[in-house]
Amino acid sequence: MNLPSSTAEALTTLASEGGAHDSLNPYFIGAGTLAALLVLLWITTRLNRDR
Repeated sequence: MNLPSSTAEALTTLASEGGAHDSLNPYFIGAGTLAALLVLLWITTRLNRDR
């Protein structure tokens, strides 16, 4: 068994099982990402003061 054929078999298996999980809510993921980016922006602006 060589690498390309085993990779193709693994991808075929993953594709047949489906990719969406019921527990992943796109609105929750998006809101969490936005909140994390806003926190990082706030930290950056607090630390970037001219002295």
